[in-house]
Amino acid sequence: MIQIRPVSDLRNKFPEIEDMVVREGQTVYLTKNGYGSMVVLSLEKYAELTDDTELKLDEADKEADSSDKRHTHEEVFSRARARKGRDSGKI
Repeated sequence: MIQIRPVSDLRNKFPEIEDMVVREGQTVYLTKNGYGSMVVLSLEKYAELTDDTELKLDEADKEADSSDKRHTHEEVFSRARARKGRDSGKI
């Protein structure tokens, strides 16, 4: 079940939110004045989301160190968009 809580709960009910996030593995969405403000998730969940990105950035750094070839941001993002389209079945 999606957990949506007011941001004040982070201060007033921290142990409860910590339990949901760390022990139960839930993501908690916090609102401020009725609008989305932030997301709280465990370090493990965060790592799941970012590890692949860190790995790809490390690979790109190694490639850049071994070559003088550089790409414009247009080239990089157009390739990423094309790859995303193929992966989602759009292309």
